[in-house]
Amino acid sequence: QVQLVQSGGGLVQAGGSLRLSCAASGGSLSNYAMDWFRQAPGKDRDFVACITNSGSSAVYTDSVKGRFTISRDNAKNTVYLQMNSLEPEDTAVYYCTSRRSGYCYGQYKYWGQGTQVTVSP
Repeated sequence: QVQLVQSGGGLVQAGGSLRLSCAASGGSLSNYAMDWFRQAPGKDRDFVACITNSGSSAVYTDSVKGRFTISRDNAKNTVYLQMNSLEPEDTAVYYCTSRRSGYCYGQYKYWGQGTQVTVSP
């Protein structure tokens, strides 16, 4: 059973940066696309970014384009989300998830436990 363990959240001032990590244990992620989602209080869980299994392609929601970068290191079985120029609107619990294929479409398979990101004005 694959487990996704997240780290790297915290409190940061607006304009600051954070990097989230999502490490897998119990199996390899190298065959699967990986996503980041986020859920703000009282809101739905929303898509943030996806990266293909090879890391050759990524997609982002419009609100984070140019500020966030998703990347992966298959040798370390880890996916990252580098978040720059953070805004208070980025405050949410962030989740990593694996797809059932190597591409950024289709169903999700495993979810991380979530990590809080809080951006103060």
